[in-house]
Amino acid sequence: MSKPRIAVIGAGLIGLSAAVCISETIPTCSVTIISDEFTPNTTSDVAAGMLIPHTYPGTPIYQQKQWFKETFDYLFAINNSSEAPSAGISLVSGWQIFKTSSSAELPFWSDIVLGFRAMTEMELKKFPQYRFGQAFTTLKCDCPSYLLWLEKRLKGNGGEVHAKRIANLWDLQNNYDIVVNCTGIGSRQLIGDLKIYPVRGQVLKVHAPWLNHFIRDGDGLSYIYPGIHNVTLGGTREKGSWNLSPDPNISKDIFDKCCALEPSLQKAQDIKVRVGLRPSRLAVRLQKEILVQGEKKLPVVHNYGHGSGGFSMHWGTAKEAARLVGECIATLQDSLSKAKL
Repeated sequence: MSKPRIAVIGAGLIGLSAAVCISETIPTCSVTIISDEFTPNTTSDVAAGMLIPHTYPGTPIYQQKQWFKETFDYLFAINNSSEAPSAGISLVSGWQIFKTSSSAELPFWSDIVLGFRAMTEMELKKFPQYRFGQAFTTLKCDCPSYLLWLEKRLKGNGGEVHAKRIANLWDLQNNYDIVVNCTGIGSRQLIGDLKIYPVRGQVLKVHAPWLNHFIRDGDGLSYIYPGIHNVTLGGTREKGSWNLSPDPNISKDIFDKCCALEPSLQKAQDIKVRVGLRPSRLAVRLQKEILVQGEKKLPVVHNYGHGSGGFSMHWGTAKEAARLVGECIATLQDSLSKAKL
């Protein structure tokens, strides 16, 4: 095999990070991203980009912790480099608050983020309706900037980007040796995975540059996440909803709840509403599969179903996807060698 040809389907966060990781881990292959949607029109562009993991019930905690640590370390290194502004990576400190202390368990990621501790009594005075809280520093991605940075990095590694809708993975068999499926919620139609479902999220993006601390209600439904270019206010988690139209009543509810947490938001300007469908599964699907059609075989690596945790886990899962691609390449090369004997 002269140069293995890898097609990555999907140009959101998961597809771009997988493509970059493959191109750097296996420089002897060619990598092409194929997608019908690119930034700023992906689900990833709606996300807040905060590295605060959400637990997957069907994935072992040790695996989630490894993926998060690999992602945190990777982005922390970028944050400490000259690439931080163009990649849209920043450190942000803040509070996760709870109405009852009994609901505040020590999260599995507490020793990965920076300076994790219980909030002081003085800090809690800012939130009189809450009884307990956790303070820590984590990382935030400015989503459109980070996606553009990843795409630029892929092209710098010799990768290509093609705008095209793929309706059948077999359409790629003649031109590519291995396919990496990063189509998120699109996997439901593309490969018939009925275990993936949408969780609708509506958020507000506002201009409030005086805010520099995040605030997150422990239930995950109300949050204020300051970023480089705007502040994200959320949010909703509507399981099974495919509706991409903004709901004005939900927007008002989000704004009112966030203003209750941070009254200065009443002065926020340039309010924009965004809606996205989180590609959710009980477990991230990260595995290889050999599709067979008659005499033909097509190796596929699946990497999708990250739901609300895409930014927290993306580089860890990209590394695993690259490892699986490497296994597929070794199998193909072994088959070719045997065929020559």
